Amino acid sequence: MVKSKLEGIFAEEGITVEDNPISRTLYDKSRMGEINRGKFKYSLQEALYLLECNKLIIFSTTNKELTSDEFLKKARKIDKNFWIRYLVFKDLRSRGYIVKTALKFGADFRVYDKGIKPGEDHAKWVVFPVHESNTLTWHDFSAKNRVSHSTRKKLLMAIVDNEDDVTYYEIAWKKP
Repeated sequence: MVKSKLEGIFAEEGITVEDNPISRTLYDKSRMGEINRGKFKYSLQEALYLLECNKLIIFSTTNKELTSDEFLKKARKIDKNFWIRYLVFKDLRSRGYIVKTALKFGADFRVYDKGIKPGEDHAKWVVFPVHESNTLTWHDFSAKNRVSHSTRKKLLMAIVDNEDDVTYYEIAWKKP
């Protein structure tokens, strides 16, 4: 029997999947996941997205298959802002953008312009997802601006409302 879905093991940092034709094709077409020591690692956001798209089955370390709700509960324990980040990730992916983590830059995500894959060119934006009810101080806002400026990327604030809709604001430096 030929497998039609990826099978992954849940770990706190994400999901690990064996290198196989399905994972390789998914990576080649959409840059989903990262190759690490002969295996593919998917972020929590990538994993839920693939689970919702019916392309991934996730197992616990005890080999129990996790439902979407079980996975979501575990992801929220690891990252209290997981749902807000996921909504932004899902929205950007559904619009045709490649979205990768940007923790090493001090941001939540880096986003590549349409048609650009990581390795072909640099990301265009660093993205910070925020719920509309959260307060962002000028200090926080300034820090996010510095991150985008120092990485030579545009700052994209992704505001998630109570209906889980996302509105984007691109912040740019202007010299008078």
